[in-house]
Amino acid sequence: MSSNYMIQLKQNSFFIIPKSSITGFIMLIALLFLFSGAAHHPVYVSVTEIEHNAKENSLEISCKIFTSDLEAVLRKSNKIKVDLLAPSDKKAMETLVSNYIQQHLKISVNEKSLQLSFVGYEQNEETIQSYFQIDEVKSIKSMEVQDNILYEYKSEQMSIIHVIVDGKRRSTKLNNPEDRFKPF
Repeated sequence: MSSNYMIQLKQNSFFIIPKSSITGFIMLIALLFLFSGAAHHPVYVSVTEIEHNAKENSLEISCKIFTSDLEAVLRKSNKIKVDLLAPSDKKAMETLVSNYIQQHLKISVNEKSLQLSFVGYEQNEETIQSYFQIDEVKSIKSMEVQDNILYEYKSEQMSIIHVIVDGKRRSTKLNNPEDRFKPF
């Protein structure tokens, strides 16, 4: 490589930048445009897993949602300050998360609509993982899941749903506005 260029390392990537300041500036602007939001399309997704625990006769449900997306929706719909990572009132944040998920995730088993019971939530990297349980589910002949979590936030929102019953895993991806899945 000629001495008219320099290599700049930045967070596991490198750029070859001309030493000339004007040419370097123009190249930097072009690179910023290329890697900016104009060229980048983020993925908006939530992941819900529902597993039948035959020993406990229950459904164990977890929902994984990007923290920033969930906070934005809760902030907009409740018109209050929302901080799920360092809440000044943890109980209030738990109530917001619980109410939101229960409004946007509905589960029916054997043609009967079931009520989710909130267990809690925790932070996992850049996501909030919330946990729910439904008791007294002895056997599953049929199931329908309605999931429109964050659909009001982004039209590109997707829901990935995994259902595990008797060791059999059924999964789907729902694209907004699709919101129903019948795994069994």
